[in-house]
Amino acid sequence: MFNTVVGQSSITNTLKNAIKNNQLAQAFLFCGPRGVGKTTCARILAKTINCFNKTPDGEACNQCESCVSFNNGQSLNIYELDAASNNSVDDIRSLIEQVRFAPQLGKYKVYIIDEVHMLSQAAFNAFLKTLEEPPSHAIFILATTEKHKILPTILSRCQKFDFNRITVDDISKHLAEIAQKESITAEPDALHIIAAKADGGLRDALSMFDQLVSFSGGHSLTYQSVIENLHILDYEYYFKVGDCMQKGDIPAILLLFNDILSNGFDGLQFIAGLSEHFRNLLVCKDPQTVKLLEVGENIKSKYLQQAGLIPQDILLKGIGICTKTEIGFKASKNQRLLVEYALLQIVSLMHQPNGDEKKNDQLVIIDTSGASLNPQPTLKKEPIVVPPSKLENQVVKLQEKFTTAVKVQEAPGMPIIELEKGTQKIPQKNFTTGISINQFINPAKENQLQEPQPKVKLPEEAFTPEHFNIVWNKFVTLMQNQMRFSVVNALTTTKPLIEGSNITHTVGNKIQLNEIEELRDTLVPYLRKELNNYSVALIVNINEEVIKTKAYTPQDRYAKLVQKNPLLALLKQKLDLDLEF
Repeated sequence: MFNTVVGQSSITNTLKNAIKNNQLAQAFLFCGPRGVGKTTCARILAKTINCFNKTPDGEACNQCESCVSFNNGQSLNIYELDAASNNSVDDIRSLIEQVRFAPQLGKYKVYIIDEVHMLSQAAFNAFLKTLEEPPSHAIFILATTEKHKILPTILSRCQKFDFNRITVDDISKHLAEIAQKESITAEPDALHIIAAKADGGLRDALSMFDQLVSFSGGHSLTYQSVIENLHILDYEYYFKVGDCMQKGDIPAILLLFNDILSNGFDGLQFIAGLSEHFRNLLVCKDPQTVKLLEVGENIKSKYLQQAGLIPQDILLKGIGICTKTEIGFKASKNQRLLVEYALLQIVSLMHQPNGDEKKNDQLVIIDTSGASLNPQPTLKKEPIVVPPSKLENQVVKLQEKFTTAVKVQEAPGMPIIELEKGTQKIPQKNFTTGISINQFINPAKENQLQEPQPKVKLPEEAFTPEHFNIVWNKFVTLMQNQMRFSVVNALTTTKPLIEGSNITHTVGNKIQLNEIEELRDTLVPYLRKELNNYSVALIVNINEEVIKTKAYTPQDRYAKLVQKNPLLALLKQKLDLDLEF
């Protein structure tokens, strides 16, 4: 019966109207996630179109000879093929051979091919011809979870129906109907947990429901038994996190997380659930979005209550912390500490002072030089709070001090400009340098000029070519240990030339030049440190002739070896050996 298909009313209504109006297509494609009713709907369609006494609303009667044979599993008009295990060309050819024969009972022969995307390329091509010109009595129903893997030529010849994931409410209601028929007492929150765990798949929900009913003895289904058997973290843990946030109770949150780990739950599972909890609190902030909350009524009331106690910006920050923790969880070497640190941040969100707010509309002025604007001596360097009413007087005083206290250093030969009032003389100079507030707060220090710091002379010891070659070869060995063979090749192409503190190295091409230039910031400091000469400079030139060497023949290699070890020629003579060409 089509009314037994849960959550796909648009598809079932379309199929029933097509049956009533006798407008059936030759091929159907049912696609969608697993466990949403694709194969079930295909079997119901096959049963209904061969029924002799259809009901006015397009359902099968379940009483005629065709319906009875279908219910007993003896119908010869329905042929099912599992393409996951029968995906060869021979399997499709066997199906095509049967298509030629008319049905013995009823009007149509229906061929249901499940997981059709598993067919091989050759099998699709063999099936295409029959799908293009099917007999009038043949109807094909293809079911798949991966529509994108089916050939476009197949897709274009099918009437496509996209099955959606079944909502949590639909699954929960369906499970409640089953529980009522089977005289099983089930708590609504328990059924909601099963529906949410199924993730839109009714088949998975029914499987879990049967398992839990068996676990409970077949009489009752409670929320506690469901979360224990399915190993689901209780919602109460997340509500306790919200309570800790309101109180700023750091010890409680650490003990709570320890309890979660002791019960066998993973830190990543908890932090992901906490992010979902914050999201649920956010959707409870507005009555229009409460419908997005897919939980039982009792838990929904708890969400609505806690959502009014935690500000929206705190929830957004909490989601951000959880997201960062999820991303870095697998890469962390101390995963427990990572989650605990995230929880400490979350608990502290509601108790952090807002630095943007100015208490009592007072202006805070801080003397960065360490001097206090307060005339009374103080032991601590604390900011001084100036009320707005006294701010204008303070500004006037600062301006007066500025006009009498600012002086600049006189350079030799600089002309002096006489002021119109007073006897003070100020040198003519562009005031481009910064003036510290300490100059007009502490006028006694205005004439104290900072002495220039003496420059430290770095050593420039002389070195011999032998010493340099040792240091150079040590660096080459370091590069070999780091498996940077292209750099080693560039460093050993030629021997560097030494002219005082200038090192000239010649390479064979631009690639080698780039290798050394990228390494310059490492190589030059290394040479300066090892040679104790900080004036060492490296110059790199290109000379393509340095790598143009001829290919050695066997005779050349033999002559080279003999040059290194003359006994090799004696060995060749004694053993009467020949060279390989």
